[in-house]
Amino acid sequence: MNKILIIEDDINVRQNLIDLLYAENFNVITAENGYLGLQLAQAEIPDLIICDVMMPVLDGYTVLKELRQNPKTALIPFIFLTAKSEKTDFRKGMDLGADDYISKPFSRTELLAAITCRLEKQTVIYQQTQEKLDKLRQSITLSLPHELRTPLNGILGFSQILMEESELLDAESIKEMAEFIHQSSQRLFHLIQKFLFYAELEIIATDPQRIQEIQNQSTEFPIQEITTLITEIAKNAGREADIQLDFSPCHVNISRNRSMKIIEELYDNALKFSACGTPIKITAKALNNTFSLSFSDQGRGMSADQIAELGAYRQFERKLHEQQGSGLGLIIVKKLAELHGGTLKIESKPQEKTIVTVTLPCKTQEAALSNASLLKSSHCVAVRPVLKEGFPPGKLR
Repeated sequence: MNKILIIEDDINVRQNLIDLLYAENFNVITAENGYLGLQLAQAEIPDLIICDVMMPVLDGYTVLKELRQNPKTALIPFIFLTAKSEKTDFRKGMDLGADDYISKPFSRTELLAAITCRLEKQTVIYQQTQEKLDKLRQSITLSLPHELRTPLNGILGFSQILMEESELLDAESIKEMAEFIHQSSQRLFHLIQKFLFYAELEIIATDPQRIQEIQNQSTEFPIQEITTLITEIAKNAGREADIQLDFSPCHVNISRNRSMKIIEELYDNALKFSACGTPIKITAKALNNTFSLSFSDQGRGMSADQIAELGAYRQFERKLHEQQGSGLGLIIVKKLAELHGGTLKIESKPQEKTIVTVTLPCKTQEAALSNASLLKSSHCVAVRPVLKEGFPPGKLR
């Protein structure tokens, strides 16, 4: 039984609404002014609110504004009941978040149609939210236990062998087991670090002062650490011949460590979801004070629906494809970009091509040098030359 709150100061109108809604098997609660109505809405959390506009103590507009600012009541369907029919009055209510208007006098049919429409819409929203939550739970269920259990099984299994059979094992076998334990431990360590980093970004997003602090940081691109990182990862993956770089220099409004993190996650994503022997092109350029970093690969790709549902702990088609990862990589990059005033964009055709692009505020080489001259900086950082090269097979330059 749906609970409806009526906030109406006219006792006759209020009683007529009570009688009509009781006859339709609604659970009805009432308040005689805006202040009491606001308190009742926050305490009872009704399924729908019908509220007069002109009332003593608090008018309907104030009630709606307060409700929309409270997370517990922000999504409750809200219908204004009013004798005022000016267009500006309707616009004001809609701007505050009203779902509908019913003008006095009204008919039983008009009232019930408005209520039915809003309740049905709320049901659809609830169902969609539950579906998203179910998908998230399923994704967590499929990805996290695997990411935690696989390295732990290796650590526990080989460490038990070493404890129980060390006297029977030769030095080479002991070394191999120790290396496997170390690799598994590293995998767990990186997973934990990624979770902690994502949690840190979520906390920063709620603190305007910290957001301002990180947006004031900058670094010159490309830095030596970035090319070294790309080289090492490509070598470890056996993909030296697949990597193509096209870098232009500029000053990006992000710290060195966070720019490294973005590249590490996007690079790992491109390697993970594309086959050895297919190209991965990394492009970085600056235009109109905007830095653009793109990773292009010819891997599995993503559908438009999957791109729209991008979020933490999401790994798409986990049932169909065995893969490592917690699903945090792209959402970490998205969070980093947004915290620095930038964006993350994904363009993809499944089984053909994927381009992931991060944009960030920046200064071009000329602007950075001009600012440095104006500030009479005591030192300067040399800007690396443009890199436009493909790596020959088996070799990184």
